[in-house]
Amino acid sequence: MAITMTTAAEEHVLKHMSHRGHGLGIRLGVKTTGCSGLSYVLEFVDDHEPEDKMFASGNAKLFIDPKSLAYLDGTELDFVREGLNEGFQFNNPNVKDECGCGESFHV
Repeated sequence: MAITMTTAAEEHVLKHMSHRGHGLGIRLGVKTTGCSGLSYVLEFVDDHEPEDKMFASGNAKLFIDPKSLAYLDGTELDFVREGLNEGFQFNNPNVKDECGCGESFHV
């Protein structure tokens, strides 16, 4: 099982960690919500849980809880800029369908 980050995502995470001044990395997870069932959750990690799986990309660390890992295995986390919009993009090979607004998915 593996989760990866592009260089753009790694640089974005490290920039915000530097501005924040503390923390171990970010946590990527899923929660039940939306019209398709699941959505992504990103948050800073100050103290990781013992059961978390840690994936390193350069100096950036990504933590995943075991429950979410089943839905995220093989995902690539990217950071994209399109015109005036920017944000994380989740390239998840497990996604079978997404809702029309793009906020939720199911596997």
